[in-house]
Amino acid sequence: METIAGLFSATFGVLSDRFWALLNMPFDSGGRLYWLYLCSGVLFAYGVYYRYSKSTTATEPRTFGSFLRFLMPKAVWGHPSAWLDLRFFLVHQFTGKLLYVGLTGATIAVVFHWVTGGTSLVGVIIGSELPGFWDILISLAYMFVVIAFTDFAAFYIHYLQHKIPLLWEFHKVHHSPEVMHPISNFREHPFDNVVYALGIGSVYGIVLGSVNVFLGYLPNMPSVLGIPVLIFLFNIGGYHLRHSHIWLRWPGRWSMVFPSPAHHHVHHSCHPDHLDKNFAFLFPLWDVLFRTYEMPEDNKDVKFGLYGVEESEYTSVWKLYFIPFRNIFNRVKTGKSLTVNEEPRQEKVPARVDP
Repeated sequence: METIAGLFSATFGVLSDRFWALLNMPFDSGGRLYWLYLCSGVLFAYGVYYRYSKSTTATEPRTFGSFLRFLMPKAVWGHPSAWLDLRFFLVHQFTGKLLYVGLTGATIAVVFHWVTGGTSLVGVIIGSELPGFWDILISLAYMFVVIAFTDFAAFYIHYLQHKIPLLWEFHKVHHSPEVMHPISNFREHPFDNVVYALGIGSVYGIVLGSVNVFLGYLPNMPSVLGIPVLIFLFNIGGYHLRHSHIWLRWPGRWSMVFPSPAHHHVHHSCHPDHLDKNFAFLFPLWDVLFRTYEMPEDNKDVKFGLYGVEESEYTSVWKLYFIPFRNIFNRVKTGKSLTVNEEPRQEKVPARVDP
């Protein structure tokens, strides 16, 4: 009985922590739903709305009400897919999110311990109240190295999720929304979370361990609100419009340098020209280098959803979790490969260089 009581107490503690973490999301600068990031998204959205309202195709005068209708249209928020995202988000905070955070931290610590020959990650990071010139340069270089390596790892994992049937069946969940809003970002299968946790956590641990061996310590990254400057700029630069109906494309070639919301819209588009494009998160340069970059001038061909699917079968939280397992079972049953994609997703695949 004591064992059962202890297990119940531990479970209640974990669930309680996740509940309060959920309520604290708007005030957590390290999370995606921090109020400042949401506000910046609204400001960028207003910029798009203002430009549109001045065009000759505008259908109503510029008012606060018309901006709200532009920001939260019925076509999006009246769609069943949007409300499924909200339900899944609440459940996912107690499943995949919890798994991702714990597994990522454990993976980083284990790999760091292995790379450094037994050094514990805890207590290794140092800081300085008044860093000197060289300390600042080292910290800046350290930030770019760590984020570049982990971002490339995320890019490559993302690429494999589209190319390997076993991974695609789970990643397909994230591509199943038929309309998009910021909470659609959280429609991720827990198996996706495991893949990212192990992959990115391992690379992060290798980089941290290598830097520690080379320098003898780990510098502090330049930060804003407790998070690295590059991540802060990414989050505040219209991050929440990446999963939305609002098309925002940086002018000219700047979209090749900085990740615009439009870059990710194209990735989610099921138009044949957009399939398997724009895998990068922070640095679109990866897509440019490996010829997976695509950036149309407008979003007239952008349509969210799964390629070749007229009516989505992902209509409930339960189905989002279990349809991937059913599909994998059916592939095994019919003798189809889980590691090699034998069925091209489109007739004509543009030439590209495999990462």
